[in-house]
Amino acid sequence: MKRVVITGMGVIAPNGNNINEFWGNVVNGVSAAAPITRFDAEKFKTRFASQIRNYNPALDLDRNDIKRGDLYSQYALIAARQAIADSGFDISTMSPFDVGVIFGSAQGGFETFEQQLVEYHASEHQPHFNPFFIPKTLINMASGLISIKYGFMGINFTTVTACASSNTAMMEAMNYIRWGKAKIIVTGGSDAPVTEASIGGYNALKALSTRNDDPTKASRPFDVDRDGFVMGEGSGVLVLEEYEHAKARGAHIYAEVAGAAMTSDAYHITATHPQGLGAIQAMKSALNDAGLNKEDIGFLNAHATSTPVGDQSEAIGIHSVYGDSKNLFVSASKSITGHLLGAAGAIEAIIAVKSITEGVIPPTINTTTIDPHIPAGLQIVTGDAIQHNVKAAMSNTFGFGGHNGVVVMKRV
Repeated sequence: MKRVVITGMGVIAPNGNNINEFWGNVVNGVSAAAPITRFDAEKFKTRFASQIRNYNPALDLDRNDIKRGDLYSQYALIAARQAIADSGFDISTMSPFDVGVIFGSAQGGFETFEQQLVEYHASEHQPHFNPFFIPKTLINMASGLISIKYGFMGINFTTVTACASSNTAMMEAMNYIRWGKAKIIVTGGSDAPVTEASIGGYNALKALSTRNDDPTKASRPFDVDRDGFVMGEGSGVLVLEEYEHAKARGAHIYAEVAGAAMTSDAYHITATHPQGLGAIQAMKSALNDAGLNKEDIGFLNAHATSTPVGDQSEAIGIHSVYGDSKNLFVSASKSITGHLLGAAGAIEAIIAVKSITEGVIPPTINTTTIDPHIPAGLQIVTGDAIQHNVKAAMSNTFGFGGHNGVVVMKRV
């Protein structure tokens, strides 16, 4: 079976529009949460989110990219551009059919869909829809636009497993390269859910924090006072490449994608299994797929969104798999970035890779009093980042519908 490595990474996130800025703010625990500026949020229970800052698509995209792409597609194109440049591969020296795109998104062109329907209902005369309305809303369009932009003619599809979407995409990309179906696959995820309908809908589910008086302290995974997650937006992209191909062209290799797994909770449309049964099996299967033992994992980036039920069930699951491991440190980066839905797994995989290359585990911020229902044996990193020799890292993502996606990276 062929080995799969990461040779490029790119990100546009609420706390950083490139890898260096993003990683610096993650390590230093700089929260991206702030009052919503994209629309008037005064009528909503939650009036803050983690929005992309200093966004100017004209700096990275041409007019056609902006015109044809919903915000989520624009984010995907920007992160993909960074990752492809970082990887340094030259498509002109390869068959275009050897390079593919497998991408994840939970909501796709949600902003366009919402905007067009509002304009339709406000129209007093002949209803008028933008000719790009349908293409811009399609969930597969980010994947398609990346392929069109760079001439990648290989495997191309989109995974949709809610908040596990980009981990699903990475697992599929890993497997297609393992099977010899591609040399390089651009993968990751993107979402732009800071919209009125998204905020209102998640408020109706009682999933979002309502800590409007202090947004930067709102996301507090595993804390006894957690009250929901902070909505985020953005994109993370990784270039996955067959190891021998990367080595032959002298590529810089960040880490190896050692294994991955998916399971289903088969329990509830939004709630995780209270005993974490699906998560437990996904973590065990990912370790087995990677050929690693639990003692090999030095860092686990938890899905932990700061919801009362979700954090507890995941912590129970992690403890069931790892016990009181002294080598394993757990952190929840959504406390810093917010929850990027279908892009969450991609930016968290990047964090896991950086933990391996830099020997640093970022903190879980805002967590001051661990919920007594969280197993005491877990070493949750709070306060400041820590130095740790991370040889392998695991990244968890769980999505509405009971989707559990786990990816394992290791040092090459």
